[in-house]
Amino acid sequence: MARGNDTVLVLGATGGIGGEVARQLRDAGWQVRALKRGAIDPMAPKDGITWISGDAMDRHAVAEAAKDCSVIVHAVNPPGYRRWSELVLPMLDNTIAAATAEGATIVLPGTLYNYGPDAFPVLAEDSPQRPATRKGAIRAEMERRLEAASRRGARVLIVRAGDFFGPKAGNNWFSQGLVKMGKPVGTVSDPGRSGIGHQWSYLPDVARTMVELLARRGSLQDFACFHMAGHWDADGTRMSGAIRSVVARRTGTEPRVAKFPWWLLTLASPFVTTFREMREMRYLWKTPVRMDNARLVAFLGREPHTPLDEAVEASLEGLGCLRTASVAVPA
Repeated sequence: MARGNDTVLVLGATGGIGGEVARQLRDAGWQVRALKRGAIDPMAPKDGITWISGDAMDRHAVAEAAKDCSVIVHAVNPPGYRRWSELVLPMLDNTIAAATAEGATIVLPGTLYNYGPDAFPVLAEDSPQRPATRKGAIRAEMERRLEAASRRGARVLIVRAGDFFGPKAGNNWFSQGLVKMGKPVGTVSDPGRSGIGHQWSYLPDVARTMVELLARRGSLQDFACFHMAGHWDADGTRMSGAIRSVVARRTGTEPRVAKFPWWLLTLASPFVTTFREMREMRYLWKTPVRMDNARLVAFLGREPHTPLDEAVEASLEGLGCLRTASVAVPA
């Protein structure tokens, strides 16, 4: 059984954070395997990743895919939050079982959901996890199980960041709330209260942080957690301002800013699972919540950080929001 090698299994590699981590690990020289539901198309373009057909809910499939891996990236979630409470913990238990058998390191993208208002406004790695929501309680339980696993032969690395945004990430507030993926930006929706700060994290920076921490995993504790500062929007206007600036420069038209229609989410929540889950997280838009990255900077010497305008432009470009309608030219 290989130990300390550079072979990694990524669960959730078709998603935003999982895909970004998989690509960056590949580019850093890792042998990357990715578990994917459904059949693997043998004619698909080669991308340097070994795709394996299997389901994260299938313990045997996860164990087989993880054979001889030194790292398992657990970035898998049920699509659209459907059956989230039923599936999330069993999927994690399968990852824990595989990692324990291989003596592997589990990498988990952490969230702010774990914390309730008693831990605000600045979160450190040792802040108390007393979540205020059902989803937060599940996320806190995930980390409790991971900590227990770190005492039974697995190792754990949690990298916690704010709301994700990035060129290939469709399931987040940026692409589903502030703008609409695949559509020109005429209006930027603002979910927050006036003057309330918000924490954002650019996915390529999050993935780069994970890759750099894994390169030094021999120096990490068996259960290691790091917080990222990401992009702090101190008054809730910096992100919308960056979007407006990029769109104006690229298209010649500056979008307006409008309040996010929370009332619509409330009406539709009984019928649309995604809206119900988004509404549950509204408390994070009502109060400033910021993360302290001192531990990360002390360990790495810095936090990977892309300037906001550059990150926003790449995200809008990747999401198809900067395309302009083609104009027919008479012959």
